Amino acid sequence: MDNAATLLLLLTLISGAPTMRAAAALTAPPAEGSGNSGPNAPVNHAESRTELRLLALANQSRQQAGAPPLTLDAGLSRAALIHAQTMVRARRLSHQFDGEPALPQRLAATTELHLEQEGENLALDYDAEHGHEHLMHSPPHRANLLNPAYNVVGLGVVRSGTQIYIVQDFGSAIPKYSVAEAKQHVAVAVNQMRRQASRSELRRRDWHDADAAACSMAQADKLGMPAGTKLPESFAVLTYTSLHPEMLPGGGTRAVAGRDLHTFSIGVCYARTPSYPMGVYWIVLSLD
Repeated sequence: MDNAATLLLLLTLISGAPTMRAAAALTAPPAEGSGNSGPNAPVNHAESRTELRLLALANQSRQQAGAPPLTLDAGLSRAALIHAQTMVRARRLSHQFDGEPALPQRLAATTELHLEQEGENLALDYDAEHGHEHLMHSPPHRANLLNPAYNVVGLGVVRSGTQIYIVQDFGSAIPKYSVAEAKQHVAVAVNQMRRQASRSELRRRDWHDADAAACSMAQADKLGMPAGTKLPESFAVLTYTSLHPEMLPGGGTRAVAGRDLHTFSIGVCYARTPSYPMGVYWIVLSLD
């Protein structure tokens, strides 16, 4: 490790349901002078090679720790590069500058991935090897780099003088389901819960306005049926959000296991909202 003084910053943010761990490492003040680092800057192949080297070093460390490898995602890398360019212009490290969206919103603007959680490392260093070494010596940065839940990453590197600004945007990408696939997962979960409760399986029926009702909740960014929604005659209507439609909400067990039920219908809408910037399934489950 070089003789530069090291300053470590740790930020822990809450983003929706999961916790986002974010950290930053600063090893020296930036040198004077920098190249073209604007949003329309030409591709710098040296910086692209540095990004690939950082990916290789991260995956080597993850393999040694028994964590699965990270896949480089173009959308996340775009978000990382834009933020690295912003730091170069500001000449300092920060996870969020004045007027800049927070990490989930920044990632949502550049990727269509469904992310269950996300995190970010920032560093100012001299090359990929020193940057990775310093990040691995910092517990919060190391935790991000070796987090087995993360499976995708975006990397942004921008040179300023003799130093490089590094952004690592991590994510836990989960499967993307169509509305029909999500409904099928909910249906399977309903009858699985029925069997576990020693109840007969329910017959699935159509409720033509079900998806519209789910999307109305998304538009309002609020659970519960909007006023004027025409509901079927039901024993119970469950409304909830989930990233995993194959799992029913814990509070719905008693309703789904009801003794006198015969049929059910499902409405699903996947949407990104202010409360869920990376997106979530809005679900209406009608039981009768």
